Amino acid sequence: MDNSPTALFENYDEDFKQLLASLKGKLEGDVKQLKGEQRKAALKKVSDELDEAEEIVAQMEVELPSMPTSIRQTYHQRLQTSKQALDKVKKVLRDVRNEGQRAELLSGPGFPNADDPYTDDPDSYSARTRLLAGTERIADGTDRLKNAQRIAMETEDVGADILRNLRGQREQIEHTRDTLTQADSSIDRAAGTLKKMIFKMYQQKFLSAAIIAVLVILIILVLWSKLRG
Repeated sequence: MDNSPTALFENYDEDFKQLLASLKGKLEGDVKQLKGEQRKAALKKVSDELDEAEEIVAQMEVELPSMPTSIRQTYHQRLQTSKQALDKVKKVLRDVRNEGQRAELLSGPGFPNADDPYTDDPDSYSARTRLLAGTERIADGTDRLKNAQRIAMETEDVGADILRNLRGQREQIEHTRDTLTQADSSIDRAAGTLKKMIFKMYQQKFLSAAIIAVLVILIILVLWSKLRG
């Protein structure tokens, strides 16, 4: 089994596509046709599958930094496409939930004319207006929450990149320190060898001077003995 980052990404991507197709099918078909507890159960299943899809996308993002630089950009674009598709499904789910909540409220006992858009009852119109305004506020709050979550995730990614860079710099510093330590040891050995060479040089000079002195003395003695004879 190929466990390379590219192969794992492809496997995650295939699982994500199948799960995304299942989510779209439920949201466009099953959920809209169901009511009551069956609808709630179907929405719960969709929410669970959506969480699973988010986990798959997160795993795809984890594998991305380990890929070769030459292909990383291509897979990064595919990851962004998957994220955009996931965001669209989230929006559809949010709209479906809002429609369901609106339908339940408007069909309640407090809205006798809720199904009649042309009613002249001011109480019904005011209640419907407040309901729509409240629904819009909920949707706006959800969007702001999603944006805050996205910013937090982007900030986390930036922090992770900084930590990886710092880790790489630390490894470089440690490597440089080890190199300097080895260089210091080599310099110490070279200095010791040079001292020995200098000592031997002076020793040889002393021996040479002594030999020359002996030879000079012998020459003088020979000349002196010949002059006397």
